[in-house]
Amino acid sequence: MAVKIRLARGGSKKRPYYRIVIADVRAPRDGRYIEKIGTHNPLLPKDHDDRIKIDLERAKYWLGQGAQPTDRVARFLAAEGLVEWKHGNNPNKGKPHAKALERAEEKAEKAAALKEAAEAPKEEAPAEEAPAEEAPAEEAKAKDAADS
Repeated sequence: MAVKIRLARGGSKKRPYYRIVIADVRAPRDGRYIEKIGTHNPLLPKDHDDRIKIDLERAKYWLGQGAQPTDRVARFLAAEGLVEWKHGNNPNKGKPHAKALERAEEKAEKAAALKEAAEAPKEEAPAEEAPAEEAPAEEAKAKDAADS
């Protein structure tokens, strides 16, 4: 049987209170557990003695039986010197998912198209306007030549 040392939430809405329990991995978070070995009250200041209470003898026993602590409980046990806790590294945590990437690509394409559209008339407009300005002058010369 796979066993975990984890937190089971109690308390009321907006007032969390956790029991540190030994539970089967298949049991629900707040459901059935094998044994309660401590408590955690996150509302208390970090230097308060009652913030974290753990029965270290029972924790040692269950660690010896192969129980795996969750990350948060491993931090608590590391503070007591029972386990070595290492900070996890999840480089993919901040990366956007597929839909966000698609939206970013579409946004970039639209921005590029708007930029091209904004630059294109500036380049084409002087080329079109210059012959248009010359055309009336040529027509005026042609009229003058026809009149004379």
